[in-house]
Amino acid sequence: MAEVALRNVVKKYDDVLAVANINLDIPNHEFVVLVGPSGCGKSTTLRMIAGLEEITGGEISIGGEVVNDLPPKDRDIAMVFQNYALYPHMTVAENMSFGLKLRKFPKSEIKARVENAARILDITELLARRPKQLSGGQRQRVAMGRAIVRNPKVFLFDEPLSNLDAKLRVQMRTEIKRVHQKVKTTTVYVTHDQVEAMTLADRVVVMNGGKIEQIGAPNELYHSPKTRFVAGFIGSPAMNFIPAKLEANGSLMLRLSDSLSIPVPASRASRYQGYAGKDLLFGLRPEHITDTRNRDGGNGHEFTVTLDVVEPMGMETMVFFKIGNTEVCARVEPTAAKRSGEQMTLRANLDHMHLIDPATNLVL
Repeated sequence: MAEVALRNVVKKYDDVLAVANINLDIPNHEFVVLVGPSGCGKSTTLRMIAGLEEITGGEISIGGEVVNDLPPKDRDIAMVFQNYALYPHMTVAENMSFGLKLRKFPKSEIKARVENAARILDITELLARRPKQLSGGQRQRVAMGRAIVRNPKVFLFDEPLSNLDAKLRVQMRTEIKRVHQKVKTTTVYVTHDQVEAMTLADRVVVMNGGKIEQIGAPNELYHSPKTRFVAGFIGSPAMNFIPAKLEANGSLMLRLSDSLSIPVPASRASRYQGYAGKDLLFGLRPEHITDTRNRDGGNGHEFTVTLDVVEPMGMETMVFFKIGNTEVCARVEPTAAKRSGEQMTLRANLDHMHLIDPATNLVL
């Protein structure tokens, strides 16, 4: 078994608190992604699991064994780095087998493991080449193969796709997911790219300022964020946040500007009733503000705005406009989009709305 558990883990650099008392349980075979902006503590957390950083406080266990004092080589983990870290004078096969040779594995077993990993990654025909003869994506496959042959308890990925171009990043994302389906090893993966996190993970751990903001399945984080940070970080383009006042005039209404107020769906009235009269933030994703032809059922409210910027993107068009002093983004059908400076009627799907208390940044 290869469960990974972090208990009250703290990391300080002098007086700087990099990781603040985090707790995390990763079951056997699970693919967990740590995601967040630069400096949030995600890479430091991964390096503490690997043993490349000493922990200041708390406990880390792998497979039920506390590994706080174990060096990296004794933790039975394999790490894939951002820069591949391949030996340029060795062939692909030699790079993949080097760690096994150091551990005195029999030649027959080394050969079998390398060939098996090469088949999984579709790099069999590359085994005799050297790294300089490979593309970026092929080098990344070799780095993954070097980890797979180890047959470790845990795979650790530290932003492995950051050096690739956008198209290759998408291909490798699919490749990593395919490999995990074949080699069901417990995996901890670090990225700043929330699209990577959403597409790869069984569960996503969103980190901010050295703390865990929320842990959940990708769809849970998208549809049910618990904090403003998670709501704004997950999803692309980011969720719109509009200052609003909750008014109770017979029914609950959200006042977004002098000229625009929208009704709160009856199904949410009891949840929000106690916040009447308060200043809140109204959150709604661009994909839930559409043209009026896109009637997706549910509680919709139509309103008319003057467009500031129109961005055609092929299969969809992004339109930007102001509500009060706040810029808002909507996603519309390309054929429905008006031009900049023209008025357009849009439809907000209020079944997907969120209200946030600005005093606590918690989603109500």
